[in-house]
Parts: sequence; structure tokens; C-alpha cells
Amino acid sequence: MTIPTHCAEITPDWLNERLDGDLGRVVAVRVENLGAGVGILGEVARLHLTWAPGGSGPASMVAKCQAEGAENVFLCQVMGFYTREVNFYNEVASRVPIIVPAMHVAEVDPAGAPFVLLMDEIVGARCPNQIEGITVSEAEQIIDTVAALHIPFWNNADLAALQWLPPMNNPLYKAGKDMALAKWDAFQVRFRSRVDDRLVEAVGRVLPKYGEMLDWMAELGHPTLTHTDCRAENYLFGGAAGEDSITVVDFQLCTRHVGAWDVANLLGGSLLPEVRRQHAAKLVERYHARIIAAGIQDYDLDTCWLHVRASLLQQVVSTVVVSDLDPANERGAELMENLLLRPWLAAADSQVWDLVDQF
Repeated sequence: MTIPTHCAEITPDWLNERLDGDLGRVVAVRVENLGAGVGILGEVARLHLTWAPGGSGPASMVAKCQAEGAENVFLCQVMGFYTREVNFYNEVASRVPIIVPAMHVAEVDPAGAPFVLLMDEIVGARCPNQIEGITVSEAEQIIDTVAALHIPFWNNADLAALQWLPPMNNPLYKAGKDMALAKWDAFQVRFRSRVDDRLVEAVGRVLPKYGEMLDWMAELGHPTLTHTDCRAENYLFGGAAGEDSITVVDFQLCTRHVGAWDVANLLGGSLLPEVRRQHAAKLVERYHARIIAAGIQDYDLDTCWLHVRASLLQQVVSTVVVSDLDPANERGAELMENLLLRPWLAAADSQVWDLVDQF
């Protein structure tokens, strides 16, 4: 059977073929789309399952398929996002000391789309609201979780062996320069009145040499496996995984990069600006302390901060690249607005414009 393009195409016959009878036989499935604005680069749904008598399967699972918007799917194919997520679950998930959903099916077409994931639902888990912003306690727990993800692959042979995991300065990402330049004028019309003029001027200088910036960041050293989509709604708190647990989802963007990218991504996108300004320093110090405690001794706090600031500069350029993605619905549009604007505020607070002359 083919890989479904949309979750609504998942049938009992498809499930029975993929699950191979291990849990029993599915006789009916009802597909419930999971929340407006949950998936911008992918469609997520809950499958309500009815099993034949004697079946031991759960009442529900979660499925993920390609995004609804054609431009979003094209971006994911070109960048290999769906392929990366499938490879993460098939090759890496069992090797990292973090909680991820148990995966039953992870498949992708050789063309990079369509793809499908079928996983256990973390019943009863709480998903933070990114638009409202997370608490400092939630940020601390996510910081600890991403540090645990980074440590096993910190600049070592295990990282090098993940040949499907691209470095941040790969040719496709460098090609983002042309995409950003084409969208730059429209982005300024939309946001310029709300961001610092000094940052706008700096980004205008960075765009033509975006590839050089990515090479410079790679030369900073200390690469690891990064989540690269470290935003509040990809971290599920509690539920069936355990009262004090955090389950990490959505590995489409995972990359070989500096670990501080995830820290900057979280601070810049998931905390309200006033909360971030008050607590960013101690959160960065918390991440650095976790890395040092793991025995990585050649990584001082000044270097960690440089990586955070460089990541913020890169992230504001990335917002230009994705600024025309289809948000699919009203809630998605509000989420995209925050994902695009907040990193600019964080980058301005960190005065990242003084990094431009370093590459």
C-alpha cells in the first residue's frame, strides 16, 4: 500500500498491513485533526481505533503526514525535512536519553514526500501554549531536555556516522540566501515598524553573504545533533509518559549544528519578551552547566553565549526565508506571527549586529 498523503486516507486495511497484527486487527478508524495551528510543516491527527475482539491495541494513536499547503510540502521535500524525521525515529530515537513517542510506522517516499508517522499518543500530556509564552520553570525543564539530547553526539564519531543529518552550512540551506533576498522587501513592509532599525540594517548586510555566515558558524566548532525546532509546543509535559516527564516531538528540522541553537530558539520564540529579558542569562548558564557536568570541558560560558547570539542572528534570517509559508488557519497565522517576530526582538536585545563583521 502507498504512503498516505493526508491522515484522512489512513484506513483499517492500511493500519493492519503496517502494524502486522502485533496488536490485533483494526476494524474501524476515526480521524480527528489535532488542533488548528498545530502543524505548519505537517498534518497531525488523532486516530480513534476500534479493534476486533481480543485485540490489545490502544484506543488511539497519533498520525503525522505531509502539510496541506503545496508550498510547505515543496519546502519540506527540498530541505529533506520529512526524510530527517523518519531517519531520526528509525536510527536515533532509541539512542538518546530523552523521551519520544513510541513509533509504530515511520516511512517516507524516496522523493521526500509523502511521509507518514504512526505513534503512541501521550495521553493526558499538557502542551504549552507558545503564543501565551512558557513559564521559567517550563523553560528550565526544556533546557535540561535539549542538553540531554545534545550530549551523546557532541562532536564525536556518533555524530559523524549520521550521514543523513546535514550540517547547517549545507548547500540547500545556503540556497536560502536567494529565497530570503526575494522575500526581503515584503518582510520589511510587514515587520519593519516593529523591529530595531539597527537589526534591519544588519540583516540587509547579512543576506547577500548568508552562505559565508553559515560557514562561519560551522567553524565555531562544537557541533552536535540539534532538535532545531525547539519551541514550546514540541515539548509535552506529563501524561502517560510520567508525571514529571517531557516528551519531545517533531524532529523534521534536526540538524548538525551548535547546541546553543536550540537554546536561542527556545528563548527567542517561546518566552514572552519581558520574561526572556529577565531570565535569559540564568537559562543560558543552566544549559552551559549541564554540558560541562557531562564532561565536556573545552566549552566555556563566553563561547556558549557567542553561539546563542550567532544562532539568533541566523534565526532572524531564517524567519525571512519562511515568511510566506501557508499558516493554514487563523490560529496558525497567529502562531506564525509570533514565530517570525519574537526572534527579531531577542536578536535586537542581544545586539547581534556586532557579529556581522566576523564573516
